[in-house]
Amino acid sequence: MKPEPSPAGRALQAAQAALAAEHAAAYGYGVIGARAAADRATEAREAYGTHVARRDALTRTVRELGGAPVAAEAAYALPFELRTPDDTTRLAAVIEDRVAGAYSDLVRAADGQLRREAADALSAAAVRAARWRGSGVAFPGLAERSDRAPTS
Repeated sequence: MKPEPSPAGRALQAAQAALAAEHAAAYGYGVIGARAAADRATEAREAYGTHVARRDALTRTVRELGGAPVAAEAAYALPFELRTPDDTTRLAAVIEDRVAGAYSDLVRAADGQLRREAADALSAAAVRAARWRGSGVAFPGLAERSDRAPTS
């Protein structure tokens, strides 16, 4: 039987997962930025910048927690094919839901300043998802809720 990780170990694992989500988000927004409708291009660029900044901060956090930051993949599989501007909008909402889920786990695993930062990131991702989707979900960051969210 594998022992449960210590509280510090759980925080490190959750921070690594959030870092991986931020790597994927930055990649996804690179794709979105290349295909976004003109009226959403600025929003996509801003979201990309936010995810890059959070990725960089999480890289430092993982090191401070004693870990080696998980590296970005060379490429990420998109959850569906992007054929229309509506598909890119839907992808942005999916990305934000996934990021919110990762930060939700970090909120549960961390304490102190890291928990506050994770809660802020969760809230910001939920707001971005709602903007992209056109509606919010009752419990952002909880996969069982966000999977049922309307996708325009």
